Amino acid sequence: MTEYFPSEAELEPIRYPVGRPAEIDTFEPGQLEDWIEEIRRLPDRLEAAIEGLSEQQLNMPYRPGGWTVKQVVHHLADSHMNAYMRLKLALSEEKPTVKPYEEQIWAEQPDASGLAVGASLLILRGLHTRWTFLLESLTPDQWNRSFYHPQSEKWTPLGVQTEHYAWHGRHHTAQIVSLAERSGWR
Repeated sequence: MTEYFPSEAELEPIRYPVGRPAEIDTFEPGQLEDWIEEIRRLPDRLEAAIEGLSEQQLNMPYRPGGWTVKQVVHHLADSHMNAYMRLKLALSEEKPTVKPYEEQIWAEQPDASGLAVGASLLILRGLHTRWTFLLESLTPDQWNRSFYHPQSEKWTPLGVQTEHYAWHGRHHTAQIVSLAERSGWR
C-alpha cells in the first residue's frame, strides 16, 4: 500500500481553517474592540482545544509535514511574546526596526518539541492579560504608531498588528480543533 499525500488544494483548508490572514493596511477604531477581545480569549480557547489530549495526541502533527500540536502551542507563546515586545518597542521608540526570528528553527528547539504545553499556557495566560490591558489603554494616536519589519519590508501600525494577532491565535487554535475533529478525538 502506498502512502497518500494530499494535494495543495486539499491541504489549504487544513493549513488555514479560518482562511488566510487579511492583508489590511488600515483599520477602523470600532474593529479594535473585537480584535482585543480575541486576543484576551485566546488562552481560554487554546486550553479548551487541547483539553483531554494525550501526550501521543499532543505529539501528532496537525497536517502532513506540519508542526505537532505541542509545537503549535509553544509557537503561540513564542510568537505572541515577540508581538508584545514589538508593541512595546513601537510605543517607546520612534519608528523602531524589529528583529525577525526563524519560527521553524524555534519550533525545533527542545523547549518547543519536548516540554509539556503547560509552561506555554502559563506564559500565554499572563502575557495576554498584560497585552490586552495595554491595548485597551492606547490612545487614538498610539494605534497608528508603527514598527518596521525587515523581512516583510513593511511598516506595521499597531492596529494592523492587533488584527493580525487576533487572526493568528484563531488560526492556530482552529488547526488543533480541526485535527481533533478529523481524527475523531472529539
